[in-house]
Amino acid sequence: RFIFMLTSIALILLTGMLLGRICKALRLPSLLGMLFVGIILGPCVLDLIDGQMLDISAHIRKIALIIILTRAGLTLNTADLKKVGRPAVLMCFVPALFEICGMLLLAPALLHISLLEAAILGAVIGAVSPAVIVPKMIKLTEEGYGTDQGIPQLILAGASADDVFVIVLFSSFMGLAQGKEISPLNLINIPVSIILGTAAGIITGYLLSKLFTKFHIRDTVKLMIWLSTSFLLSSAEDFLSAVSAVTFSSLIAVMFSGTAMQKFCPEASKRLSGKLNRIWVCAEIFLFVLVGAAVDIRRIPEAGVSMLILLAGVLCFRMAGVFICMLGTKLKMKERLFCMLAYTPKATVQAAIGGAPLAAGLACGDTVLTAAVLAIMVTAPLGAFAIDISYKRLLSPKKT
Repeated sequence: RFIFMLTSIALILLTGMLLGRICKALRLPSLLGMLFVGIILGPCVLDLIDGQMLDISAHIRKIALIIILTRAGLTLNTADLKKVGRPAVLMCFVPALFEICGMLLLAPALLHISLLEAAILGAVIGAVSPAVIVPKMIKLTEEGYGTDQGIPQLILAGASADDVFVIVLFSSFMGLAQGKEISPLNLINIPVSIILGTAAGIITGYLLSKLFTKFHIRDTVKLMIWLSTSFLLSSAEDFLSAVSAVTFSSLIAVMFSGTAMQKFCPEASKRLSGKLNRIWVCAEIFLFVLVGAAVDIRRIPEAGVSMLILLAGVLCFRMAGVFICMLGTKLKMKERLFCMLAYTPKATVQAAIGGAPLAAGLACGDTVLTAAVLAIMVTAPLGAFAIDISYKRLLSPKKT
């Protein structure tokens, strides 16, 4: 069994790197190749990934997400985020809310499902993917595109909080479908978890920066301490979710720990950022290959034209929500268009919760899972591709 696990890891890394490089050479997003590798190696096609690895796939994907969000925090300039102001807050929930409303309007007619089932479907599809968006926004920040207008920072902040909002709504709708009542406390917990997550991240980053400043510690050891602390934050969120109605968002905490580290310990942050970039080379492959492995392509033929029309329709609602968030800002029309395109990719949340309604025995379970698979297959590569080909045309480089 151990040999099969090692073989799975080798296949994931080697084929993931190879297909990623091929896609990059063809000027396509490398994640497209990695997703394809996951589908081919996964249980639906060749079934070459060890079952035990698939069982812990969600945990491995979360580790990879923590790594890239830690790196994101080091690029998130709070001064630029303050300049953006109101739109950054609105991006946390308005686009997702528009998309769910679009689903409530379109899904009953196109798929012949109830309003509650449409709400569940909207909550699954409505989450944007930090795994796709965050690396792209880090690249923009490093190259200086849109940074004077705070565009990468705006999208980074929104993408990390968007999932909190959607997952809470998903849990509430699932509860209703199973005969439970929506608790007002669950809805109150949305802003509370974001605020507490931000506070926990800033405090963690401050304390770690003081530790690293006071004691001489090798950068590799600093990174191990920091990542271990980030994993503990994630575990703390899971524990609080199980025992309390009030919790915090660990992913937001992880990102803001990097922001605090950047502010209080800038020299060490630059060195740690370089080390995180090297770790991400490996973590990215595992993340997207395992997302691909979670996709059940047997569901795609069931989708039909109605599902494609629905997905296109709700994405239009999402982009309209992003446009509303930009009203009153000084952003040019082409910069607003970029924000609308950049906020469409979906992958991680859909892979994580797409099968939950089916597992719970809901009548809409098959429909939700099929829609989740289609959303990943269509929006993740197309969204990443749209970002790659448009940012130099739609955004202005940083003034020197």
